[in-house]
Amino acid sequence: MNRVEDLLRLCRAPGVAGFEQPAAQVAAELLQPWCDSVETDPLGSVLGIRRCGREGAKTVLLDAHIDQIGFLVTEVLDGGFLRFVPVGGVDPRMLLGCEVEILTEPSVFGVISCTPPHLLKAGEEKKSIPVHKMLIDTGLRDARAVIPVGTPVVFAEQPVQLTPESVTGKCLDDRAGVFAILQAVERLHDTPLAVDLAVLFSVQEEVTALGAMTGAFRVRPDFAVAVDVSHAKTPDAPAGSTFAYGGGVMIGMGPNFHTPLTRSLIRTAKAEGMEYQLEVMEGNTGTNAWEMQIAAAGTAMALLSIPLRYMHTPIESVLLSDVDSVSGLLYHFLRRFEGEVRL
Repeated sequence: MNRVEDLLRLCRAPGVAGFEQPAAQVAAELLQPWCDSVETDPLGSVLGIRRCGREGAKTVLLDAHIDQIGFLVTEVLDGGFLRFVPVGGVDPRMLLGCEVEILTEPSVFGVISCTPPHLLKAGEEKKSIPVHKMLIDTGLRDARAVIPVGTPVVFAEQPVQLTPESVTGKCLDDRAGVFAILQAVERLHDTPLAVDLAVLFSVQEEVTALGAMTGAFRVRPDFAVAVDVSHAKTPDAPAGSTFAYGGGVMIGMGPNFHTPLTRSLIRTAKAEGMEYQLEVMEGNTGTNAWEMQIAAAGTAMALLSIPLRYMHTPIESVLLSDVDSVSGLLYHFLRRFEGEVRL
């Protein structure tokens, strides 16, 4: 795979939660060469399987969500204006003046309208406008003829390579996780495994986690590793809740996780001389790991995360070295994993 271009390609493909098909198609195409079979389940999640050929082998599931935050059109008004609602965790403070893409066929460009400061009443400049009062301006004379109610909308900004070692853009949460898994399974392609490997690119994490729940129930893995993103340090971020940008893979620790599996991942990182960061998560992790842990009779669960700046914005940013760190830890763990873990 092309390390930068394939990641950017994943991020360009739209996949608002519930409408993930374009992104899932790209992910399935990139996964296909490294699995014995790749299919899409009824919810739209991509599932790839690689069999090791050993009778009674344990199964390890790798998951990353393919969906992204976005919007849905709720009403089409005169003058080409649209009312909309958010899908997933969208911060209204950043929306005014944003460029958006309305996913009709062909797609329509729009802007989220913003009242000029000259027309604001005293004190209004200090207030956040709720999303239900915002409008998308399409500039169309008759938007009703082009844009049906229920059409998904995404940020229009395209992902770019910010520096030789960093990428910025929409939906790196969690296309960066998808790409980390793709890199790992590519590296494992010629490596004999002692376990069956399942790869799940799951839908709807941003709203329900249903893709991970049903995918894990279907596979019923013995072990599973969710790959997601977490908050990287910036000068304006609150202390104690962020992690080093460029500090390497983040390994989750807490009740959502299987302690022996987590410790096995830590031992692997140490054995390979890899930098890693421990992320203590005392309750619901807000990731697919929370739902996958109780799929079927229960799953021995772990979580690896990529440090990411500006989560749930059009300018999410990651360092390629952090993505590589996650894929490297998955590769080194799986290539020597015999299907058992110890404290």
